[in-house]
Amino acid sequence: MEVQPAPERFLPENLIPMLKIGVLGAGHLGKIHMKCIRELPELYELAGFFEPDVRKASEAAAQFDIMPFHSMEHLISECDVVDIVTPTIYHYECASAAVRQFRHVFIEKPVTATVDEARALIKLAKEAGVRAQVGHVERFNPAFVAARPSIHQPRFIETHRLAPFNPRGTDVSVVLDLMIHDIDIVLSVTGANVRRISASGVAVLSETPDIANARLELDNGCVANLTASRISLKGMRKSRFFQRDAYISVDFLARESEIVRMRAVDGDPDPFALVIDMGEKGKREILFDKPAIPEGNAIRDELRSFGESILSGNPVMVSLEEGTRALDIALQVLEKMNQSVLLDDDSTAGQGPQ
Repeated sequence: MEVQPAPERFLPENLIPMLKIGVLGAGHLGKIHMKCIRELPELYELAGFFEPDVRKASEAAAQFDIMPFHSMEHLISECDVVDIVTPTIYHYECASAAVRQFRHVFIEKPVTATVDEARALIKLAKEAGVRAQVGHVERFNPAFVAARPSIHQPRFIETHRLAPFNPRGTDVSVVLDLMIHDIDIVLSVTGANVRRISASGVAVLSETPDIANARLELDNGCVANLTASRISLKGMRKSRFFQRDAYISVDFLARESEIVRMRAVDGDPDPFALVIDMGEKGKREILFDKPAIPEGNAIRDELRSFGESILSGNPVMVSLEEGTRALDIALQVLEKMNQSVLLDDDSTAGQGPQ
């Protein structure tokens, strides 16, 4: 369906400096979004929300002292921006309905359930002339923001994203639930394409994989090893970036970053410095830096970034195209995992008791 040009009042240059925003979905994450929106009064006016679950709608209405809309269509008609925090299977339906009404959309990750849906949404958004941003929230994590300027052409990346078991969210695999965050980070810092994927995973407590490992080989020579689990005893969200003469560690959970660099030593080194003798290559001093981590709320910051991009006309921080790339790689990881399971089954076929 072709979208007609947007009415003039929705063009970025004519937007008033206050955006009416509505939230689709009032579950756990939806309520967090509404709280963050209320903390950005300079950008947004929370017009309301729509939630088909009566219990969730009642809880949100009481918490935010605001009446829910009776339908998705009614909410869309009353907003400039639609914030989509529904289960992934409804992302395309909700986003396409909003875009066809020339509303800007913020859409939680994964961008949609399939790559075809994501590509269709990209086309619709371009035709409608509206802005859309995907909620890859770790891009806004203060620890990553502090370390990002130091990450240049990493050659090896290792990530661990582990979480205790929580029945909420087990409708999708751990790859789409957790690992996709790190896939997006890898793609964003390398700017490279993935040329080869190998992966394995196991379903332990749910019907889809609960623990997974993937190896991504990129066309610029970088290799990324990603591990994700939702059946761990304690949480961990760490990434390590190895590049020439530097190692950068980012702890997304503790919000800490450390940058370790090496530099050539001229003359006699400081007696208190940590120095490595490289033989014929001379001596290298190891420098440790822990950048100051700014205060911040990553969800609030990504919503602020989106509102500012609408009003200023600047590009969004995480585009639909970037969200689609992360989804595409995540789905390829799942496919490789399924192939691995089939190979394991074939290797034991016909074998009787030992």
